[in-house]
Amino acid sequence: MNKLTILAALACAFGIASAKSPTHFSLRAESMGGAHVAVVDDKEALHYNYAGLTQINRLGNYEKRPEQGYYPRNWIGDMRVTFGGAGDIFKFLSTYDEAKDVQDLFQNAQRDADARMTSRTNAILDSLVKNPKYINTLNSHDHKLLEARVKFDAELAFHNFGAAFWMNGRVAPYIDGGLILPYVVVDTFYIDAVAQMGGAYEIIPNTLSVGLGGKIVKRHKSNMVTIGLANYSTVVDTLKDQLGDATDDFFDSKTFSFGLDLGVLYQFNREIRFGASLRDIYVKSLAGETLTPNLTFGVNYSPRFMNSNTGYGRKFNIAMDFADMFNNENNYKFFTHLNFGFEIEQNLIAFPGLNNEIRFLVLRLAGGFRGGYPSAGVGLEFLRFFSIEAATWGEERGYYTGQDENRIYMVQASIGF
Repeated sequence: MNKLTILAALACAFGIASAKSPTHFSLRAESMGGAHVAVVDDKEALHYNYAGLTQINRLGNYEKRPEQGYYPRNWIGDMRVTFGGAGDIFKFLSTYDEAKDVQDLFQNAQRDADARMTSRTNAILDSLVKNPKYINTLNSHDHKLLEARVKFDAELAFHNFGAAFWMNGRVAPYIDGGLILPYVVVDTFYIDAVAQMGGAYEIIPNTLSVGLGGKIVKRHKSNMVTIGLANYSTVVDTLKDQLGDATDDFFDSKTFSFGLDLGVLYQFNREIRFGASLRDIYVKSLAGETLTPNLTFGVNYSPRFMNSNTGYGRKFNIAMDFADMFNNENNYKFFTHLNFGFEIEQNLIAFPGLNNEIRFLVLRLAGGFRGGYPSAGVGLEFLRFFSIEAATWGEERGYYTGQDENRIYMVQASIGF
């Protein structure tokens, strides 16, 4: 049990991603099904639509933005440092129990083989005949995929300007129980580091805004490695060498790529706004991969009667995006590009009458569908300084929604103002 489960845990300490652009995981947006290109009213404008930077320090402010004065005020700026991690906790727990059963099978077979002076292979086959439940356990480990992610964000956003540095690590190893020797395969892993900066400008005050941002991206990718009991020490040494190589060439300009993000935001009336963004326009390949730009259109509806900027302020949004229009390799069907969701943010403890500027405790609940898969999330913010969020959503590993879901559960904590 120990060696097999330890190998799986070690493999999950590294990062992997599919062949796509570096992706920032905003739990606020992901819990809404990823529908955010027209919602953008905080630091998430850096990642979904730079034009949303014009919203900061305008929502909830009747003097500066009367059309949206009924919102909770979103303060003078948004500065956060965030740490988070993700994985399918239920699959990890079940894998641990199954790995324990597999290890028990091998240990019992070894003792039986020693007692009968026969081969371990024959002993294992005899055990499988006597204990059919082990066959199901072994089958469950046939190319069983596990996944883990980690993230770090340092972001700041003010009215019309924002910048961020963030990193994502992602791993998706798979386990093969094997009949004689179980092993773990890590089919390449990625670590992405992104530094970005941009701004926004109101072409028509309180109505039409545009945004532009640039980014520098570094991706480290390693090739497939197979980790078994026989080659464990060799693989560890190889991974250490790869880590050294990645550190040595981290500042090599040849390994960086540069990209642009464009955005538009249009306030149609008091309650409806439209957004569009063209993101991830890279001028060169990244780690040998050519990346497809992400073109997304969206709409957000905020019914006025559901929003309030009193001390016990409340925000309510319903949003829908048609996302990643140029990407037809996966999720090529029309409805798999649709994301939609809602969120409600409620001040639970505050000083009434101070225009929502002193908030002690804020609760956010959200839900939606991301490409056909359900999503949900919850967040708590204390004194505007500390927040903790949790969200779950589904991603498609196959070619259409419903073929092969990858369920993500992510938790993050952040500090800042």
